[in-house]
Amino acid sequence: MTAAPLHYFVDEAGDTTLFGRFGKQLVGADGVSRFFIVGRLEVDDAEALAAALGGLRAELLADPLLNSVPSMQPARQKTALFFHAKDDLPEVRLQVFRVLRQHGLRFSAVAKDKRVLLESVRVRQAAEAGYRYRADGHDLYDSMMGALFGRVGRFGHHRHITFAVRGNKPRTHLLTQVLTDVEQEFKRQFGLAPHKETTVHSGYPWDHAGLQACDYFLWALQRFYERGEDRFLNAMWPQFVEVIDLDLPAPRQRGKPRGNTVIFNEEHPLTLASRAGVGMGDREI
Repeated sequence: MTAAPLHYFVDEAGDTTLFGRFGKQLVGADGVSRFFIVGRLEVDDAEALAAALGGLRAELLADPLLNSVPSMQPARQKTALFFHAKDDLPEVRLQVFRVLRQHGLRFSAVAKDKRVLLESVRVRQAAEAGYRYRADGHDLYDSMMGALFGRVGRFGHHRHITFAVRGNKPRTHLLTQVLTDVEQEFKRQFGLAPHKETTVHSGYPWDHAGLQACDYFLWALQRFYERGEDRFLNAMWPQFVEVIDLDLPAPRQRGKPRGNTVIFNEEHPLTLASRAGVGMGDREI
């Protein structure tokens, strides 16, 4: 029996901004994130998820308590067109989260502390006179994608992966190469290919309910990392597979060097106690 294809939807939260005009450091300032996060949502039934979110949107747009709000107007191209957690009303978010909890979804993410990134950029600038940090963050994004897809998952499936478009144009070819490199490294180490054919797409959230759902998981995780607000993360945690924190010193193990990456999962949940140092109060991000 042929295994059903795996459907993944990939998006990001936060930004890759480090500097403003004249090299001013901006990490953590209002409007600039302290963390950059990439996330991958595995969806069991993409069509059922799209139908559920489409039905919810129609229901909310018909609700007289909500349909006069600016973000619900079609001309604004926000909630009336697609769900986006940052723009949606709290009442809308509640309903979206309830729908997501009813579906077979598995979310994984990689988080990068931009203060650590800033320090490494400063070191490189001091060592290389011609080095300039690229504000588009493509290099950072691609390396984090390698970490995200480098983890062992389900084997032997045909994968459909949809990446949210970054910037003004898709980077489908480059992202395909990132995935190919991960596959080749796995095959080099273990002698077999972990997956069958992988089909890569780039798209926009208004065309893909899976990207809208991924955005909601990322928003919940971002609220935890940026504001120390854990109620959304706690509510959705049963659907989290893992969060790879790239800049949290790992517990020391006898006979092994101490690493700087910690993996949070079912056995080691991500909480305010297990991930100290997150949150900077109620600031704009």
